[in-house]
Amino acid sequence: MSMIEKIISDHEASGYSPLSLAFLGDSVYDTLTREYLLKQANMPVSRLHSMKIKLVCAEFQSAAYEAIQDNLSEREMTILKRGRNATGNTVPKHANAAEYRRATALECLFGYLYLTGKNDRIRELFCLILEKVDTKE
Repeated sequence: MSMIEKIISDHEASGYSPLSLAFLGDSVYDTLTREYLLKQANMPVSRLHSMKIKLVCAEFQSAAYEAIQDNLSEREMTILKRGRNATGNTVPKHANAAEYRRATALECLFGYLYLTGKNDRIRELFCLILEKVDTKE
């Protein structure tokens, strides 16, 4: 098994900083969003990009955080809180600090779940987000 295919243990994943987990989780969440939008309809890439931006922004991810938190295991909630409490240097122009921290927490959780091979759980949470958070403009 190559390094890129290796699933790591909960203990090993916990050794990564929350911001490092969020770095990976951002990509995981972004890929799921792109896949979801592409499967909705065949449309121009510019439209897909505009729709994606709305679903990956800190404001939407903050709402997603709120939508899933009651459905998380104790371990997942611990990871989510670690991500929320991580201190980063920047806050985007279109989000307040609290929204940005919740968005980082969500990405941290997705990164953790990905590293530990819990892809079914990632998809389950992503579907829950799509059910609970308004994806319309």
